[in-house]
Amino acid sequence: MASLSLLPSPSSSSSSLSSLHYTTPSSSRLTLRTPSLNLRTRTKISSIKAQSAPVLTQDDLKKLAADKAVEYVKSGMVLGLGTGSTAAFVVAKLGELLKTGELKDIIGVPTSKRTEEQARSLNIPLSVLDDHPHIDLAIDGADEVDPLLNLVKGRGGALLREKMVEAASDEFVVVADDTKLVDGLGGSKLAMPVEVVQFCWKYNLVRLQEMFKDEGVEAKLRTGEDGKPYVTDNFNYIVDLYFENPIKDGYAAGKEISGLEGVVEHGLFLDMATAVIIAGKTGVEVKSNLKN
Repeated sequence: MASLSLLPSPSSSSSSLSSLHYTTPSSSRLTLRTPSLNLRTRTKISSIKAQSAPVLTQDDLKKLAADKAVEYVKSGMVLGLGTGSTAAFVVAKLGELLKTGELKDIIGVPTSKRTEEQARSLNIPLSVLDDHPHIDLAIDGADEVDPLLNLVKGRGGALLREKMVEAASDEFVVVADDTKLVDGLGGSKLAMPVEVVQFCWKYNLVRLQEMFKDEGVEAKLRTGEDGKPYVTDNFNYIVDLYFENPIKDGYAAGKEISGLEGVVEHGLFLDMATAVIIAGKTGVEVKSNLKN
């Protein structure tokens, strides 16, 4: 198990400055509707490592990252509670700390029904954005993390509520194991979800497939174990996009997807994470992304 005592506190990371410039090649189909956004973001990224014992399971790694993320939590905070296997370790740890009295007066805003059920079982006080529109800190997992700390999220089906809660948060800390690292979003060749209304879902599936055909995308309706369409907590369907090649310009892609009538939300979480905690076989790594 890692020795987390070697890591500095969340507020003491040193950092360096870099400049990010996103452009869309002229050959990209995205330029037919949306020009490249030509964004420039000043980003500070820091990385701190601690040594850990070898032969850790993926769940061990997730728990290491979750335990480190909870160090950001202070008594009296309103917290966004993420969804998924890694976020479940965070919720479990919060429940432990509340039970022992190490944390007090925490209010959680869950991002899914299953997170709500877990939190209630641990006696974590809960609320919703309507009553707590300002959130101090959100902690959640990610399906992909690129070098600039942009994310793909939503393979657990909670992308809409996750994005709403995390966008309302002063800080958004991501927890992940090192299998989630990619050179470019879509690079894992696993699902990038798009939540769509049930009405004429196939119409939007075809449009999404056509939109990204130059990236070699395959669009599939997500189904459950029973073979029926997967239905989100918001009673929508999910079209999963599988990219053969990474997305060239995540900002332009996100704008293109959101521009389709009937699309509710997409799983590109861009320029949102303030810190990403990554657990790997050699320890825990913390990367900070602080805007000036």
